[in-house]
Amino acid sequence: MSLSNLNEFITLLKKNNELMVVDTPVDANLEITEITDRVCKHDGPALLFTNVKNSEYPVLINALGSIKRMELALEAPLDQVSKRLSKLIDMRPPEGAWGKVKMLPMLAELGAIFPKKVKSAPCQHTIIRGDDIDITKLPILKCWPDDGGRFITLPCVFTEDPETGVSNCGMYRMQEFSKNTTGMHWHKHHGGAQHFQKAKEMGLDKLYVSVAIGAEPVVTYSATAPLPDGINEMLLAGFLRNKPVEVVKSITNDIYVPAESQIVLEGYVDIGSETTEGPFGDHTGYYSLADQYPVFTITCVTMRKNPIYQTIVVGKPPMEDSFMGLATTTIFLPLIKTQLSEVVNLYAPMEGTFHNMLFVSIDKKYPMQAKKVMTSIWGLGQLMFTKMIVIVDANVDVTNTSEVLWRMSNNVDWKRDTVILEGPLDALDHSSPMPLWGGKIGIDATVKWESEGHTRAWPDPISMDEQTVASVDKIWSEMLDNGLGSFIKLENRPI
Repeated sequence: MSLSNLNEFITLLKKNNELMVVDTPVDANLEITEITDRVCKHDGPALLFTNVKNSEYPVLINALGSIKRMELALEAPLDQVSKRLSKLIDMRPPEGAWGKVKMLPMLAELGAIFPKKVKSAPCQHTIIRGDDIDITKLPILKCWPDDGGRFITLPCVFTEDPETGVSNCGMYRMQEFSKNTTGMHWHKHHGGAQHFQKAKEMGLDKLYVSVAIGAEPVVTYSATAPLPDGINEMLLAGFLRNKPVEVVKSITNDIYVPAESQIVLEGYVDIGSETTEGPFGDHTGYYSLADQYPVFTITCVTMRKNPIYQTIVVGKPPMEDSFMGLATTTIFLPLIKTQLSEVVNLYAPMEGTFHNMLFVSIDKKYPMQAKKVMTSIWGLGQLMFTKMIVIVDANVDVTNTSEVLWRMSNNVDWKRDTVILEGPLDALDHSSPMPLWGGKIGIDATVKWESEGHTRAWPDPISMDEQTVASVDKIWSEMLDNGLGSFIKLENRPI
């Protein structure tokens, strides 16, 4: 049975011993961040703060901060989700009557993922308008000492293309400016910003926006997913949970939002308004600098009964968003394989903070194939932001950073095996001399062939023979029991 709302997810987290309820009084000003950061760095649980100073609303944080909790949110192991997506991608026109019959389950599944419009919704139990609007009463976090203020950090921001009406849901931080205004930190590469730019070109004076906080966990995840332009994120959410997302029309505009959200902020972004937003301690582990961004004016706030404020803290990895990124690389691997069939696996290590580093293993079949793959990846959607791509052979475990670095340090001739070029970079990149673009590197760490100009012999990596390994396996447990276990770590060797 699919999770219908955040409350059910909290119950599921409790049942699986993945949630700690904190009754101790805490401050949304820095204290919650410091607690959460310590918990994240020690692989700790989700946290539900029930006694936040100066606010009546509890705070849920780190709810998606592990692979297990991501899988609970999606109600399936990540590899199963990936396989379902792969089956969808591989659908072909059926041959014969039996082929059509076999396709019926998948077709029925697809028919059940479109958002379902409802006339009333839990998220509109309480409606606040006009002078009664006061978002300062929400337990919005000031995360880091040099932040420019308090930030809403886990909002599902809904906009519509002013020309086509196509909906988009993105996740863009929102700095609190006053009781009824925030910043709208959308980068020009993202859907919301593109709708804003189109509204500006059409001569409109405002773009209507609705923001859902604390939607169903699969909706919150989908807002971060790198979908192709024009694909509604609610379709992905419906697919992931095998059930349509119920949506309801906003009170003061025509935008539909998830009906089971905890809190919804309705309003508009003034086309002519920009103001200083930031700094903000970002997922890169550095402060993103203050810059000019549009102002979001709130015209209505709606809430469900006894709402919970869900938020996130980002910073030096590992943090909660690190696991959302890991889920994305697993789930969307089939999509990449449709473009690049030789790709075996890929992994974005946490240290790369999503867009700085990507490890890719390939089934290498011809000379210079690694360079072909890296240049192709730079042409795939948001992967264009990747600053470093390392290509390895199919037998390398790309999720093992130690192994990838070992292969790279041994297999690469830096003059022959690197590609350096300029291209788009994420707006948060501070290292490039110019905003939004700069240098990036591709590294071919595969075994080199004679046909690639490597005429010297290539050595085999060291490994023990199977007979000796099997012989030692028989006495290994006895050695551990006799005292060796107290001297060594039992995790697998790095390489």
